[in-house]
Amino acid sequence: MGKMTVYHGSYTTKVVPEIIKGKNTKDFGPGFYCTVIREQAERWAKRYDTPVVNIYTVRMNTSLKILEFKEMTEKWLDFIIACRHGVPHDYDLVIGAMANDQIYNYIADYIDGIITREQFWSLARFKYPTHQINFCSSESLKCLTFVSGEEVVK
Repeated sequence: MGKMTVYHGSYTTKVVPEIIKGKNTKDFGPGFYCTVIREQAERWAKRYDTPVVNIYTVRMNTSLKILEFKEMTEKWLDFIIACRHGVPHDYDLVIGAMANDQIYNYIADYIDGIITREQFWSLARFKYPTHQINFCSSESLKCLTFVSGEEVVK
């Protein structure tokens, strides 16, 4: 795989990326989340008082353990549910669609038995495309090279 550009939305410039283990569980577990969609990173950054989009180049290390979801599937949904419940995994990188707030509400409704799995898929299919790459290990972070941090206008 060649080089690609990824973006990380933050409140500050992140020259040295780090694994983030927040109190809130994320789609693909703890890690450093990026996307190939700049506009999405800008949306992430605009949650903060000083929004910054960090830009990196990535050269994937093929010896890493990588899980990629090319589309939203049953396996993707089950993986997110497990990660959101704090179940650890051993992947270095996880790549796939993001369960944004609206999609996560559908996931929560499914978990709580309010909607069926079939209803979840009917609702989730019509949301705009999203993308995320979670760098889950210190080895995966070595694939990132910082390019710049750019403040975003709110």
